[in-house]
Amino acid sequence: MSAASKRSASEKVKIDNAVPRAASAFNPGPLFGAVLTGVLLFLSFPKFGCGAIAWVAWVPLLIALRGKGVREAMILGFSAGLVFHVGILYWITYVVVKYGSLSLTLGVAAMLLLCAYLSLYTAVFAAGCVLFRNCAPLLAVPLLWTGLEFIRGWIFTGFPWETLAYSQYRYLPLIQIADVTGPAGLSFLIVVVNTLLFQALITKRASMRFGSIAAIAVVFLLLSGYGIWRLDDVREGMAKSASIPVSLIQGNIDQNLKWNPRYQRDTVEAYLSQSARYLPPPGGVIVWPETAVPFYFQDDGPLQRRILAFARDHRVWIVLGSPTYADRAVGTNFANSAFLVDPDGRIAGRYDKVHLVPYGEYVPLRRYFPFISKLAVGVGDFRPGRGYFPLSLNGHCLGILICYEGIFPAAGTDYKRRGAEMLVNITNDAWFGPTSAPYQHLSMTVFRAVETRTYLCRAANTGISAFISPTGEITKKTGLFLRSGLAGEVRLLAKKTIYSTYGDFFAYSSIVVLLGMTIVAWMRRKHERDRI
Repeated sequence: MSAASKRSASEKVKIDNAVPRAASAFNPGPLFGAVLTGVLLFLSFPKFGCGAIAWVAWVPLLIALRGKGVREAMILGFSAGLVFHVGILYWITYVVVKYGSLSLTLGVAAMLLLCAYLSLYTAVFAAGCVLFRNCAPLLAVPLLWTGLEFIRGWIFTGFPWETLAYSQYRYLPLIQIADVTGPAGLSFLIVVVNTLLFQALITKRASMRFGSIAAIAVVFLLLSGYGIWRLDDVREGMAKSASIPVSLIQGNIDQNLKWNPRYQRDTVEAYLSQSARYLPPPGGVIVWPETAVPFYFQDDGPLQRRILAFARDHRVWIVLGSPTYADRAVGTNFANSAFLVDPDGRIAGRYDKVHLVPYGEYVPLRRYFPFISKLAVGVGDFRPGRGYFPLSLNGHCLGILICYEGIFPAAGTDYKRRGAEMLVNITNDAWFGPTSAPYQHLSMTVFRAVETRTYLCRAANTGISAFISPTGEITKKTGLFLRSGLAGEVRLLAKKTIYSTYGDFFAYSSIVVLLGMTIVAWMRRKHERDRI
């Protein structure tokens, strides 16, 4: 054989050997596991989701991370997070395209940018799973996720949209722990069960498999046991408490017509007509949604006087939303506000929204993103209110959450610490259209009732309006895009909970313990290297 033939044969052998090595280097299994986790996570949440899926959703990713390094883990975690967040936040594209005048391409890009940011948390979580695989993972992995969720709900003004615990809003016995730990405790336990299930699947030892399954059973037993006990206890307390009749009015005003001056009178008359239909007895409360009044209610005028006269004639309280201003001539200092009208037809109180929506109610980079201005009502940026201070209603304390504030646990607990006996959430979810967002928004407000053990009355322009009891049960609700209303008796509960008193102690403790475990693990590895 010539030298050229030998080289040719040798090169052919190298190529033939390289093909199977290259094929084995690309293993789609781990990526499939990450994507499957993302799919399972978003299927755990409304509109169509089933919360039970959350208890197994992390298992495919945990299996995919076996034998992986930190870099690979972050890629897999990011992939899982991206699938998850696109699945639950796709509606952002609908909002910015329809109301922000963005092209579909830019709308999708805006949504993906937010999802990519949120996916960084799942990337860090996956990396942590790898780093803690030999350092008490059963404790470290749930603590890590709990800490990351808490940070996500706080940093950059916070975005705790559909954290893991909220997937369980329909399962009353399981969510009662929120009056002790807030959502963080339930998120922690969901990841604990996922980790135990993962260990049961990969172990070859029957005793360890049995131990993991037994531990899962204990978690559900204790969680359900506490929940059933608290449900009975809270219901007994409700039966002994004072009550007040409340009516929730859903005007179903088209967002495209809402701020047209020609429709102001029609809008007010629609709300007054529905209020008369669902009129509570004298002394009762009527709740209209966020910005239900499409003008500055603080200004004297015929429509303002019409509403005040209705309250006076029927001897009822009215809670309504309206934009307000502090200096109209300059065009600044606008606020998203709620007014309380008393049975004498006087404005008895006002609350200005504290937690504003970035790029919706205030615009940090207005010059660079002018289209966002169309999502805001005022000429200038909205200003935040001074704090969560309850309004006085016939000797009782009323806490008002405007729209987005309903997803923040601290808003409810601040009100409760200041004596709130009832929470009212007024919102305008018309922006979301026929997407999953209105269902997701409702699911999160359920926890504010459980955390504070107060009734939460939710009035939404286009739905979903609802009464949520202190147990988290949605006792009545409306459909979407209907002109409707609800009437019910709301029990007033003043007793504080552990969570409303001590706040996010569980989340803070999770971060502290995890940092301690990290330091111990680092010192142990350093000591082992020094010995070598």
